[in-house]
Amino acid sequence: MEHTEIERYFTRSDGSYLFARWGRPIVPVVFGVDDATLSVIKGAIEAVVVLADHKMAETDPELGANLLMFFFRDWDELTETPNLDRLIPDLADLVARLKTGQANQYRLFRFDEAGAIKAAFVFVRMDKDLADVPAEDVALAQAAQTIVLWSDMAFRDHGTLAKFEGKTILNPEVAALIRAGYDPVMPVVSDDPSHALRLAARIGADRRA
Repeated sequence: MEHTEIERYFTRSDGSYLFARWGRPIVPVVFGVDDATLSVIKGAIEAVVVLADHKMAETDPELGANLLMFFFRDWDELTETPNLDRLIPDLADLVARLKTGQANQYRLFRFDEAGAIKAAFVFVRMDKDLADVPAEDVALAQAAQTIVLWSDMAFRDHGTLAKFEGKTILNPEVAALIRAGYDPVMPVVSDDPSHALRLAARIGADRRA
């Protein structure tokens, strides 16, 4: 991948460049699914964490759980969830905006003092479009879009997933960027577009290895 291709994954709609990865082990908790689907979602998260060579844990010493995923049919269910408005300021306004935009998913990140991801909230409204997608695919896409901070424009023209021999896999570009972004020599956070050059170099090194 050329660095110009990589830049678009982390260049936001306001023109700024920003990359961030998790600075602590990921502790997921999932709401709104049955036990079978829960296993699928946690399996997808684990697979992406392994790809990144990151870690998961049973509990976060500060937050308890730090990756909260909500699956539901209607955005109004969020405002009816007890105490969620204490975790997410202006929840009612956020829900109103998402309803107006007819969104079916939204991710909200929180960061530590160094700028690394310390928590994420994932909201997935299972509308008709998503209801027709296999649970494995929905779970893998959400896990990939939460493992790093992507641009708000990153997946406008193409998705996080691809087909290979009839099976759904991560888009190879996305997988390569996740691996490179979590390389120990790479910074946890960067707002410098030259970071894309370093990612390109890491991807090239992986392919030559």
